[in-house]
Amino acid sequence: MSAVVDTVSAESLLLRAGQGEDEAFAELYDLMAPRAYGICLRVLRDRAQAEEVAQEVLIEVWRTAARFDAQRGSALAWITTIAHRRAVDRVRSSQAAGDRERRAAAEADFTMDPVADAAARRIEHRQVRRCLKALTELQHRAVTLAYYGGYTYQQVAGLLDAAVPTVKSRIRDGLVKLRDCLEASR
Repeated sequence: MSAVVDTVSAESLLLRAGQGEDEAFAELYDLMAPRAYGICLRVLRDRAQAEEVAQEVLIEVWRTAARFDAQRGSALAWITTIAHRRAVDRVRSSQAAGDRERRAAAEADFTMDPVADAAARRIEHRQVRRCLKALTELQHRAVTLAYYGGYTYQQVAGLLDAAVPTVKSRIRDGLVKLRDCLEASR
């Protein structure tokens, strides 16, 4: 198929499809499906959704072909307008669904029980303190300075009078031990 759609052919096929000719619609489908898919893909940027929307567009064209009025515009313009509108509708629908999910999540955050939340934090703090005691003294100091003191690797190295790679290793090993300890206590 050439990149240029024969407008006269598309219009006659659409008019014949509007009169119930299945073969005319099959030809119209072959002619317009790539164009509809391309428009949907440009708007949606997702192949699977573009395929789905293009299919919906062509089904709508089949169902509403009898409403096509050649006096108001070309078949190409009519079909591509339907494709563009459907794709934009899908984007808006996806955005609205995401917005609803974000609002629901934000509302769920506010409905937390403050007493239960405070109790859970205290338990977590106790577990972290218990697990920190399981570290070697050097790991404990390096992790504490980096995470509770907010110091960089270089600053921790200076405070502990150690090389930066050594401090990084101590912190990494200490965090691995902490993770294992916290997972074991769950």
